[in-house]
Amino acid sequence: MAKNVLGTPLISCSTRPVTGFMRDGCCSFHPEDRGRHTVCAEMTDEFLVFSQAQGNDLSTPRPEFDFPGLKAGDRWCLCAARWLEASEAGYAPPIVLEACHESCLEVVTLADLMYHSLR
Repeated sequence: MAKNVLGTPLISCSTRPVTGFMRDGCCSFHPEDRGRHTVCAEMTDEFLVFSQAQGNDLSTPRPEFDFPGLKAGDRWCLCAARWLEASEAGYAPPIVLEACHESCLEVVTLADLMYHSLR
């Protein structure tokens, strides 16, 4: 069973919209996922603007990829490195600790995640 950063069972991040590398709602680790989409974050307008400025437009729908486009309040599995980059720039979206896969701790610290937790 997959574990989260707290060492307990990983919970779903979002099914509306459906997220995760495997599009199963979970930020699970998958060996083919080079981006390591393991951080469950709740989108903010500031983060979406930041991400677009970095070349990753998460707001525009892409029907050819079955991607609805995200808006503030949506939860989405982010690449751990992108979340860290946003954190260092002051634009980290809040995260759901129980839905962040433990493997993201190879990129970000638990202290940083806890600081930005929705709890």
